[in-house]
Amino acid sequence: MTEASTISQRFRGFLPVVVDVETGGFNAETDALLELAAIPLTMENGLLVPGENYHFHLEPFRGANIETAAIEFTGIDIHSPFRQAIDEADALEELFEQLRLLLKQHKCSRCILVGHNAWFDLSFLNAAIERNQIKKSPFHSFSSFDTATLAGMAYGQTVLAKACEVAKIDFKTSEAHSALYDTQKTSELFCKIINNYKMLVGEE
Repeated sequence: MTEASTISQRFRGFLPVVVDVETGGFNAETDALLELAAIPLTMENGLLVPGENYHFHLEPFRGANIETAAIEFTGIDIHSPFRQAIDEADALEELFEQLRLLLKQHKCSRCILVGHNAWFDLSFLNAAIERNQIKKSPFHSFSSFDTATLAGMAYGQTVLAKACEVAKIDFKTSEAHSALYDTQKTSELFCKIINNYKMLVGEE
């Protein structure tokens, strides 16, 4: 069995892509999407592993709401030139182009979002897709894998930092709430849960 057919068969033709967003609030329709990170997953020697990182700082869309409490929580300075923020449409176009290449490479039909409280990330991603009139998203529009649920099952913890602690995954609280860092840790957590399950049930 080839590596490509392994990943496609493992998740019923879906390619898992870990996604995390940082936003200007909790309402996907009205609040700004400020940061987006994504890590496609792949297989090595029969085990699930994180692939390449994709990370974008985003300009708020025109008319976007940004809650002060949200900015204070994430520490994002939307006016900082060091963010090198780009238009969300350009970020989605670049990310989706790379994901479509991976779908073809791995013989998968669609990407499936993996997230910690995945409904939040998927709702903001779907809102950005609709807002920018993107006709063919590589992502399934409503299916997802939620590591909060999986970590609750595997480790009895639903908070990302606490789940990583129990799973013996290094987690620096000072770096949390960066989309890239949270995506990296969610990737590690998801891979560990899936790979441990594989060994537990003796999957081949």
